[in-house]
Amino acid sequence: MTSSGGSGFETLAERGYQVKMGAWLSQGWELCQRNIGPFIGFVLIVFAINLALGFIPIAGPVISILINNPLIAGYYIVAFKLLQGESTEFGDFFKGFENFVPLLVAGLLVSVFTFLGALLCILPGIYLAVGYFFVLPILVDAPSTEAWPALETSRKVVTKQWFALFGFGLVLFLVNLLGAMLCGLGLLLTVPVTFCAIAVAYRDLQAQASAI
Repeated sequence: MTSSGGSGFETLAERGYQVKMGAWLSQGWELCQRNIGPFIGFVLIVFAINLALGFIPIAGPVISILINNPLIAGYYIVAFKLLQGESTEFGDFFKGFENFVPLLVAGLLVSVFTFLGALLCILPGIYLAVGYFFVLPILVDAPSTEAWPALETSRKVVTKQWFALFGFGLVLFLVNLLGAMLCGLGLLLTVPVTFCAIAVAYRDLQAQASAI
């Protein structure tokens, strides 16, 4: 099995790193602009899929849970290709389904642990929700990584700069909240920008790990 995240990402849990919130957001915006049409198109498709599933009793919500992480992985797959200077196709957004099981298991574990943590006076749930920030980027970047090592790698790395990354996540949440307030239309832009910014953050942390 490959190292979780590759490029020594997991070593950041011991060595530390810099959180460059402003740079990550700015570069995430620039990255999204390079492929803006397909990104917006994919957001529309994901919204349409979830809307349609919402009208299906029982099975609809179950299917939505099953396909959620593979669909989200599509944002990262495209973002990583753009960061590497590779050409992209619209079909790349759906390549997360090629790594379906690890993504599904990781999503279920994150949901269960975060929920259980929330039951324990809420704070443990918040800690874990932030701690699992890089689980999907790790699984997309290193498809042979299993779900549990990805969860633990993300948690340990994030814990080193937990408050700073909590702030980064909070800013991304507020950006999407603003997008939702614009009759929901703003989400067509803020959602892909969010995932692009996280992809940029992940790659930057890998670079920091390699430079140490």
